[in-house]
Amino acid sequence: MRAMERRELGQIGESLAATYLAGCGWDIVDRNVRYREGEIDIVAARGGILAFVEVKTRRSVAFGSPAEAVTWRKQRRIRSLASRYLAEHHPRAHAIRFDVVDIARDRGGFVVTHLEGAF
Repeated sequence: MRAMERRELGQIGESLAATYLAGCGWDIVDRNVRYREGEIDIVAARGGILAFVEVKTRRSVAFGSPAEAVTWRKQRRIRSLASRYLAEHHPRAHAIRFDVVDIARDRGGFVVTHLEGAF
């Protein structure tokens, strides 16, 4: 898959994830928060919880689920970015969580799986 196709698939996945989360009662606080060290895909809030959501999208699950691509290194980076985000935007946030939204293409559509408290 070419870089452009990967980027487009990622953008589709992030839009699907935001729509899914909003449909589950989450308020989308921020999207695509970029720092030099990386990016936070989605920041969402519901019921006093601030969730940092990593979105992973794949064309198929032939080589594993999209969530399997969230390695311990990626988790460490997301935690670091979340600390920075909290210091800048929500210094009094009490409950935080790290979720993964796993999106895989299936028979012309997409299957969305929300892994709450994934790491």
